[in-house]
Amino acid sequence: MDGRLVERVRRFNRTVTQRVGALEDAFLARGRPLGQARVLWEIGDAGSEVRLLRARLDLDSGYLSRVLRALEGDGLVVVESDAGDARVRRARLTERGRAERAELDRRSDERAESILRPLDHGQRARLVAAMTEVERLLVASMVEVAVSDPRHPDARHSLGEYFAELGRRFPEGFDPARGIAAGERELTPPNGLILVATLHGDPVGCGALKFHGDGAHLKRMWVSPAVRGLGLGRRLLAELEARAAGHGARTVRLETHAALAEAKRLYQTAGYNEVSRFNEEPYAHHWFEKTLNADARKHVP
Repeated sequence: MDGRLVERVRRFNRTVTQRVGALEDAFLARGRPLGQARVLWEIGDAGSEVRLLRARLDLDSGYLSRVLRALEGDGLVVVESDAGDARVRRARLTERGRAERAELDRRSDERAESILRPLDHGQRARLVAAMTEVERLLVASMVEVAVSDPRHPDARHSLGEYFAELGRRFPEGFDPARGIAAGERELTPPNGLILVATLHGDPVGCGALKFHGDGAHLKRMWVSPAVRGLGLGRRLLAELEARAAGHGARTVRLETHAALAEAKRLYQTAGYNEVSRFNEEPYAHHWFEKTLNADARKHVP
């Protein structure tokens, strides 16, 4: 990693933490640190399961427990077993907690206004646009991609969403049983693999490979609409190519439907060449192939 880039990120972090008040012992002069205020806000009016709070905020379970105990001690939060499942713990705001959250919202608006006020109209627009882009890139950096057991709930959820989307988008509908097999057996090493992308513990994308000889067949590429535009599809594609290269594949092949124009663009811009039909996939209109070079083999995960 380029040390100059790392230093720029650290300098940005120092500026932001100072400007938003993260260094204050009493965030927004409310007598509690930023971490407690953030958890209070995240619980929201509807309450939240503790495990979801932990996932959304990427917090250590011990730290979150201490924060919740502190908020309970101040009479702002109640943590109790879920009515439908005693194993599930839920946190909800008390009346005092809702009032405190409303006050934090008011003071947070004032802090945001204090950042914008000294700037002219053009500077404000540039700052907000830059913040929006930084937020998107930070979210992209929090997505984790790893090989999954195809029987894992995250893998099954991703594949289910993939099948459902194809069913909506294909004029003829979609029945996975009609297509070339890419089930649990085919996607389990050494026959193949499936990558699952997660954000805050929730599955948001997948992509799979089937291995055969010195080649690989790419299947089941899906990215959740909630995270599209973050470059996840291209990242999944690059990681699948690296996995294929690590398995000894020299080429990657795939096919796609005419209705998936964005998928076709992704493959073309990633160096795939359209080739003649090489299988009898009933839902395919375009067939692509890419020869993996030495660079792909250097980036094997």
